[in-house]
Parts: sequence; structure tokens; C-alpha cells
Amino acid sequence: MVEIKAAEALEAMREAGRVVARALAAVREAAAVGVSLLELDQVARDVLEAAGATSPFLGYRPSFAPTPFPAVICTSVNDAIVHGIPTGYRLADGDLLSVDCGAELGGWTGDAAVSFTVGTPGPGDTALLDATRGALDAAIAAARPGNRIGDLSHAIETVAAGYGMPADFGGHGIGRRMHEDPPVPNRGRRGRGYPLRPGLALAIEPMLIAGGGDSYRTGPDGWTLHTTDGSRAAHFEHTVAITEDGPRVLTLL
Repeated sequence: MVEIKAAEALEAMREAGRVVARALAAVREAAAVGVSLLELDQVARDVLEAAGATSPFLGYRPSFAPTPFPAVICTSVNDAIVHGIPTGYRLADGDLLSVDCGAELGGWTGDAAVSFTVGTPGPGDTALLDATRGALDAAIAAARPGNRIGDLSHAIETVAAGYGMPADFGGHGIGRRMHEDPPVPNRGRRGRGYPLRPGLALAIEPMLIAGGGDSYRTGPDGWTLHTTDGSRAAHFEHTVAITEDGPRVLTLL
């Protein structure tokens, strides 16, 4: 069931979104050569705690997962696409890191992700990051009343031409819970899918694979999705509200 949010609910989601933005900014600032993924998870935990927020990631267990998720952020390194579990791995120069974070505050949720290179970018990293960020920006620009979910999906697919995308994973509705209807695929046709109306809130999240293939494998932890060809991946996400005046990004500082 799709929930259309009142203005007051969107304002509450904006507060949750600010917490997510602060957590991601703090993690990015802390991410340096030699810093462990567990240390980055603690940085995010500290931001959530200071804001009086909780994590929708911690303890989350969807049907595909063998165990509840044990952290408040996903940390996906190099060939990991999404859902990476923070471990004692210490970042090395040239690592491409994707960080996904959510926050629950006052009964409402925000969700966002960012990718960046630690230290010196590897070959193709800058182009991959630019394309993934550009795909998100294009989808946000299309998030207007009168359009449909397929318009967002088509915008992502167009910018992502030449890159791969995991077919089974994409964006989603968001609000009282992290995952709500409608789904937001990263591929689609213009003019198709659920209509965009003011009050609809969506988490839009392109995930691009440098090698161009769409297939992936699940790692031994049962959570982390890896590219099958070993190429690098990037992931950007924002929580976006549809309004009469156009898209409103709720997960900015």
C-alpha cells in the first residue's frame, strides 16, 4: 500500500534526513587510509545517538538474509555493490567505498548513500562515480507530479548507459518504515508505473557496475552483493519527496 504523506510528515522526514546527512558527512570525513570499517560504523552510531535517532539497519532481516544486519551503516568496498557489513578491514589507498545509512526519528525514516575514493582514485573510478551521481540527479529531476516511476527509472538507465546494474535491487518508497511501496527500479520505460503525486516519498538509489554486467554474487556473509567480474561498483541514494513545486531532497544537510 502506498502512503501519501501530509506536509507535517514530510517535515518530520526532513529531520530524520538531516540526521542521515550528518552521519554520512561524518563517516566520509573519518574515512582515511588505515581506518577500519567498524570504526566508521561507530562514527555513524555516535551521530545517531547524539540526535536521539535509531537505525533502521541495525537488526534488520529481510527474507534473503541469513542473519539480522549487525551495524548502522553498510560499507561496500571496491567490488562490493551494496549491503557490505562493517568489519575490521582497514581502508587502503585507492579503495572505492560506498556508505549507506538510515535514521529513524519521531516515527519517520530517512535513507541515503554516498560513494567516494579513499586517497588516490583508481582507473575509471571518477567516471563511475560521476555517472552514478548523475543518474541519481537525473532521476531526482524527473520526480515531479504528473510523471511516473518509469520516468525515474528511464532517467537512471539513460545516464547509466555502458554500466551494469544489479537487476533485482533498486529504490523504494519510504516513510514510517525504511522499505515501503512503491518499488523504484533502476530500469524502466517512460510513462509507465505508479503515478507521482505530491506527498509521495521515495528513496532513489542507482547502483552502477563498472564492468557493464548486471549479474552479481552474494558473499559468504549472506549480505554483501559483489560484482561477478570483480569490477568496481558505486551507489548513491537520496530520500526525495514529490511536491507541487517539484522534487524536495530530504537527506541533505
